[in-house]
Amino acid sequence: MGNFVLNVNGARLPVDAPSDESLLSVLRNHLHLTGTKYGCGEGQCGACTVLLNGRAVRSCLTPASSAAGAEVVTIEGVEQNGKLSPVQQAFLDEGALQCGYCTPGMILSATSLLRATPHPSHDELVMAMNGNVCRCGTYPRILAAIRRAAGMQSPLPAEEGPTP
Repeated sequence: MGNFVLNVNGARLPVDAPSDESLLSVLRNHLHLTGTKYGCGEGQCGACTVLLNGRAVRSCLTPASSAAGAEVVTIEGVEQNGKLSPVQQAFLDEGALQCGYCTPGMILSATSLLRATPHPSHDELVMAMNGNVCRCGTYPRILAAIRRAAGMQSPLPAEEGPTP
């Protein structure tokens, strides 16, 4: 067992867990932040995406101890002062969720993208979202939501296609 402190959603939280336990497991099982989802456990589906120092990472592959000293943001920490973030609001406005399982990872990946590239091209958007899987197939609405959050409210041209 290891003792370390995680900075999660602006709070410094002590953790007593094996140093190789995944950040996903620590968030869900030790800190009870269940918005981050377990999907494939191999970093391929994006359901477990969190922000680590502002960058989207797969928490199922990240040892929790390696996040000590870093800023971790989960879906629970994206809203500010009780108000949805622009990405969250755009997902709601565009109906970019169906079952909702992938939504936290999608929102955090999109948030990371828009922080780095405020007005991404279609190719940049698809590249950033590649690896976030939506089993319900709401990709056209997800892309529209990200474009809306970026202030690019025009619909996708037909030749760009609906899926990342």
